[in-house]
Amino acid sequence: MSDESGVAAVDRALQILAVFRADDYSLSLVQLAERTMLHKSTIIRLCESLIKAGYLVRIPDGSYQVGAKPLQLGAIFQRQFRTVEHVPPVLRELVASLNESASFYVPAGEGRICLHRVDARRMIRDAVKEGDWRPLGNGAAGTIILAFRGEKGAAFARARKEYWASSFGNEVDPELAAFSVPTFGLGSKLIGALSISGPGHRLQALGKSVLVPLLLDAARRLTMTFGGDSSVFPQS
Repeated sequence: MSDESGVAAVDRALQILAVFRADDYSLSLVQLAERTMLHKSTIIRLCESLIKAGYLVRIPDGSYQVGAKPLQLGAIFQRQFRTVEHVPPVLRELVASLNESASFYVPAGEGRICLHRVDARRMIRDAVKEGDWRPLGNGAAGTIILAFRGEKGAAFARARKEYWASSFGNEVDPELAAFSVPTFGLGSKLIGALSISGPGHRLQALGKSVLVPLLLDAARRLTMTFGGDSSVFPQS
């Protein structure tokens, strides 16, 4: 087997694994062919290799299930993963694109903590520091965290549907505004809220048509990095 054909085989094997979804009990050969657009003979051959390596199992009805090997790799990923290596570069990209400050909040009891922060180089900006605690009922990031915890109410339902939230004015400063999006990890677990914040008039000038697509793109990339399903986000 040439190097190129070997790489192609690996790509197709990974393509097979990638079409399994969280709500799939198993997938038949026909379903795998429909989802991958690969020939059935190719799928059968690659599935045999994946079974031998522990990535798939064949159950009595002939369909395929994900094996134990991905779970073992997932456990290694969870032990090794550190947000500090992945989130700040994304925040810096947002700040470079928008010239407004970017933050990453994680749930902390009945509140949220700013885990990572990159300030815009502007004289007037919101005064948020890494380690700051905020109540969940305050701001766009709080809305996102509550929404994806299942909080009831029209604002939370809208955030779950659209995958973003905004706030103009809060208890800290009525002149501030923020836009926020969720990020997810393995098993669709909410990891945190990614936010852009600054004076309300500046964010209004940028507009949601600029802010939301950039935030959603960043959320997709972080969600992929966290091991989550980036396909849940709406296409901007």
